[in-house]
Amino acid sequence: MLVYLNGEYLPAAEARVSVDDRGFLFADGLYEVVRIYAGQPYELEEHLQRLLAGANALQIEYHDVRALEPICRRLIEENGVSGNGIVYIQVTRGAALRKHHFPPKGTQATVYVAAKPHTGYPSHLWEDGATAITMPDNRWARCDIKSISLLPNIMANEAAMAAETFEAVLVRDGVVTEGSHSNVWGVRDGRLITYPASNYILAGITRATVFRLAGELGIPASEGLILAHELYDLDEVFLSGTTVEIMPIVAVDGRMIVDGEPGPITRRLLKTFRNSLPR
Repeated sequence: MLVYLNGEYLPAAEARVSVDDRGFLFADGLYEVVRIYAGQPYELEEHLQRLLAGANALQIEYHDVRALEPICRRLIEENGVSGNGIVYIQVTRGAALRKHHFPPKGTQATVYVAAKPHTGYPSHLWEDGATAITMPDNRWARCDIKSISLLPNIMANEAAMAAETFEAVLVRDGVVTEGSHSNVWGVRDGRLITYPASNYILAGITRATVFRLAGELGIPASEGLILAHELYDLDEVFLSGTTVEIMPIVAVDGRMIVDGEPGPITRRLLKTFRNSLPR
């Protein structure tokens, strides 16, 4: 597999990053995951703009995100990803002496891009619905930045795997925020609700797509709070995200949501989403 690293295209096995890289030492960097459908990167522009916003927020000296588009497309072509796949992009503050403060101005950012096939999760998760557990949201207060510092997310997702569920739904001060790698939605009386875009969640690219699709379908949708104790009494629960797409959740903490089947609004959104994808 060919990858891109700091201006070079080379086999993945030959790619090398310095042990002084701040991504390795401090998790001082950003990343994006872009889905590929029918050989085309999906909503690439939105991902690149979010990467740029994150670089600006973290004061990482990397602003030429426009240059990443042809890199992504070349890797998709040269790696033969003609069907479904993912593009992974990572940008760190670069390699420098290990100091907590920023390295000198002009330190070159480390830029890494890879593209590979991705078959996704088993289809039964969308057909029959997935399950989840709730976990405390103990992440830092800038979750709106897509940082590579993901240890709390990893621990929460590992707890979900240990419980033989798909996702960990995170709860902060009694309120559902998001999942370990997804946004969380509820349906109540025919209306969609999800946590407000703020520093406490990563307002996902697919989250914005759900709002758009809901508008097209005439489904009321708004930002608002879902209290943790209300989660089990919602009419429907689903996740949104780049890899999960729109995934129904049919049980949380071992308690069924209604009858334990994917709800009609979730199914309608998923069908419309998939019909809109490149073919």
